[in-house]
Amino acid sequence: MTEQIYDITIIGGGPGGYVAAIRASQLKFKTAIIEKDKLGGICLNWGCIPTKALLKNAEVLQTIKKASEFGININSYSIDFKKIIKRSRDVSSRIVKGVEFLMRKNKIDKYDGIAKIIDRNTIEIIDQAGNKKSVKTKNIIIATGARPKEIPGMERDEKLVISSSEAMTLEKQPENMMIIGAGAIGVEFAYFYNELGTKVTLIEMMPQILPVEDEEISKTLEKEFIKNGINILTRTKVLSILRNENNVEIEIENEKGDKQKLIGDIALVAIGVQGNVENLGLEEIGVKIDKSFIVVDKNTYQTNVPGIFAIGDVIGPPWLAHVASAEGIACVEGIAGLRNTGVDYSNIPGCTYCQPQVASIGLTEKKAKELGYEIRVGKYPFRSHGKSLATGDNTGFVKLIFDKKYGELLGAHIIGPEATELIAELGLAKSLEAVGESIFKTIHAHPTLSEAIMEAAADAYGEAIHL
Repeated sequence: MTEQIYDITIIGGGPGGYVAAIRASQLKFKTAIIEKDKLGGICLNWGCIPTKALLKNAEVLQTIKKASEFGININSYSIDFKKIIKRSRDVSSRIVKGVEFLMRKNKIDKYDGIAKIIDRNTIEIIDQAGNKKSVKTKNIIIATGARPKEIPGMERDEKLVISSSEAMTLEKQPENMMIIGAGAIGVEFAYFYNELGTKVTLIEMMPQILPVEDEEISKTLEKEFIKNGINILTRTKVLSILRNENNVEIEIENEKGDKQKLIGDIALVAIGVQGNVENLGLEEIGVKIDKSFIVVDKNTYQTNVPGIFAIGDVIGPPWLAHVASAEGIACVEGIAGLRNTGVDYSNIPGCTYCQPQVASIGLTEKKAKELGYEIRVGKYPFRSHGKSLATGDNTGFVKLIFDKKYGELLGAHIIGPEATELIAELGLAKSLEAVGESIFKTIHAHPTLSEAIMEAAADAYGEAIHL
């Protein structure tokens, strides 16, 4: 066994791990990263990036379907499902190669293989051929991510009962798909497959789709989905899944106790995740784990074992790539002894990339009231917004929630065109503790979608001009 000695060694090359590695290298740490598959993790290979490539295809198709509204008549078109899937995989491959280049550029040693922590300063690596080597390191950062949660009775077989990974690489477009779980993943795939012509049923146990979003936002999206032909069943539990030779049969129960059976070509299970903590040697060295997630100090990201840190999905919610990256930077800067304000978990943007898009930050109206705030609420609809009408995409609204006493922005919620881009302005406003007036007194270019933010803020103070 040959040994290398590093300042920081990172296990896992996803958006938490590779970003931490780059920041460590920038701070002159001798850095290594260990990845058992491809750099980029779930996000770049099976999540954020390839799904957005798929969703772009659905957006293009949606535009073609309403092209006549713009005076453009497209009399016939066809869908090449395999080409759609291939484009998504090509986009993923290209961006993964970009991350590989960044590792070389930043002089980060990359090891391919499965890592096991032997002690707080030693990691054993086993490659695909079974060869072993070990590295010595002063600090270990675990960034192994998470995977779809295995629900008893809903175990995936990768053919009839699938996860999001299989949903983006199907060889054939299903005629009928049932999606269990209406969080961001379930909603995005419901939009994608429905737009392509698959009959979609979306099943959610909670009272609304996108359960973490503001109630008004979720209800607006639900209406749009129903209008576009998606069958939505909320307050509905899945009792069992029966796999037949060529289809899948799901027994469901609604809140009244009424039972029903649904039959479809395929079932996508999109309910929760579990941390990738197995076979890392964590139990042997005494790292504390709670319900498959590593327990850390959220200021330093250190586990209960000195010198061993963890970031990203493996430490629990929020399970978002941008959170993992921010945690990676904060963790490394903490190791370096730099002053770091850490991650503000009250200011994390959440985005769902269906159409209409959904984005939010901070408190919902319901949560703000539960916490005892007296609030001002401002709203502005895209239906009366100049830029939205010009582009033909005028569904939805901006909703802003302010503390009545101090004027502080507590929460922002957008459903509509480019919501996932617009939310950044509100994230910056919230991080700077902006008050309502500082938002609507800032001149926004005309005509732009961002004017809806200005108008919503003004509405909260009774000063909206175009409402």
